[in-house]
Amino acid sequence: MCGGRGTRLRPEIEGEKPLLDVAGRPMVAHVLTALRESDIETVFAAVSPATPKTAAWLETQGVQVIATAGEGYVADLGAALDVVDQPVLTVSADLPLLTAVHVDRLISDYATDSLSVCVPLALAEDVAASVDTTVEHEGKTVVPTGLNVVGRGGDRRVVWNDRRLALNVNRPADRRRATRWFMDSR
Repeated sequence: MCGGRGTRLRPEIEGEKPLLDVAGRPMVAHVLTALRESDIETVFAAVSPATPKTAAWLETQGVQVIATAGEGYVADLGAALDVVDQPVLTVSADLPLLTAVHVDRLISDYATDSLSVCVPLALAEDVAASVDTTVEHEGKTVVPTGLNVVGRGGDRRVVWNDRRLALNVNRPADRRRATRWFMDSR
């Protein structure tokens, strides 16, 4: 999912959110690396009118681009799902700490129901600059990570205690934290 406007990053950061530099590379390049190193067979990118440079960059990387109307995450996801077969793994472009291990673990955990990866709220509050979305799961408040499988059955959640998945880059402080993570892990 590469169509976000990145309004929470403004005014400090200009440009398209997926192309935001994180540790010397576009944020979406980190996600693309994780997908390519995983068991995923084909990568598609849902873009919007807000991300034309992202679409062009992805095409140079051999990624199949799906144009959406840019009416929000849910509407754009629906438009992308009209083009690809299910089940399909979905991931937000703002998850630069994603690894192939995460992707393959989700594939392994998938059965037939849609599956969303969440992290505990306390972990997300510790890692990210802020938490915007929470859901209840088995009596606990958790945070969706942006890593999912859309399947043909019902909806299911898993909660992973993983700091890397707790950091979606939505604010300038998140970008600094992600860059620091890469620098510290060298």
